Amino acid sequence: MNIDILTLFPEMFQGPFAESIIKRAQNKGLVEIKIHDLRKWAKDKHQTVDDRPFGGGVGMILMIEPIDEALKELRKKDTKVILLTPQGKVFNQKMAKKLAREKHLLFICGHYEGVDERIREHLVDEEISIGDYVLTGGELPSMIVIDTLIRLIPGVLEKKEAIEEESFSSKTLEYPQYTRPAVFKGWSVPEVLLSGHHQQIKAWRQQKAKEKTQKRRPDLV
Repeated sequence: MNIDILTLFPEMFQGPFAESIIKRAQNKGLVEIKIHDLRKWAKDKHQTVDDRPFGGGVGMILMIEPIDEALKELRKKDTKVILLTPQGKVFNQKMAKKLAREKHLLFICGHYEGVDERIREHLVDEEISIGDYVLTGGELPSMIVIDTLIRLIPGVLEKKEAIEEESFSSKTLEYPQYTRPAVFKGWSVPEVLLSGHHQQIKAWRQQKAKEKTQKRRPDLV
C-alpha cells in the first residue's frame, strides 16, 4: 500500500510513523508513507495556503488551489482521497478493514477553521471523522486512521489470530488477560486460567468478553 499525506505540519508525523508496528510495516515493504508539505504547491512567494472566508467570519480556511495542484501531481488512477474533517463519517473498524484493501490512499489534513467547501464537493472521495469533538487539525486523526488500517494489512502482524481476536473485529470486546505473577499484592489471577483446561478457559473468556461488552458497549451485542 502507498499512503500520501498532505499537511501543513509534516514534522508532527516523525515520531508516530518511525516506531513500532508502522515502522516495521515500512521496513518490510508492505506500506510506503510519504509526508508532503502543502505549502509546496502554494502560488506565491510567501507560500500562502489559507485565506479569510468570503462573507466574513472567524479564522482562516484552506484554499482550494494548492490542494488541487497537489492532487494533480500525487493522484493516480487507483487513488482514494480522504479528507479528515468533523463533518465526515465517524471512523470504525469496518471502515478500517475496507481502507486496508486500497492500493493508494491520500489523506488531506484539514486545519484552521476548515477548508474551502469546493474541496469537499469536488476533490475528495471520502470524508472521515474520528469523533464528535474538535481538534486543532487533521494530523492526529490521520495518524489514528493510518495506524488502525496498517495493522490490518496481511503480513504486518505476525499472527493472523491477533487481528481476529481483537476488540471490534467481532461483536464483543476483548476478554480480560493476565500475566505473571499469578498473585500480586493479594490480587490473584482467576484460577481457571491456571488450570490448563483449554475448553474451560475458552468458555470463561467468551463469557467475560460478553459481560464486558454488555457493560461498556451494548451497541455491539
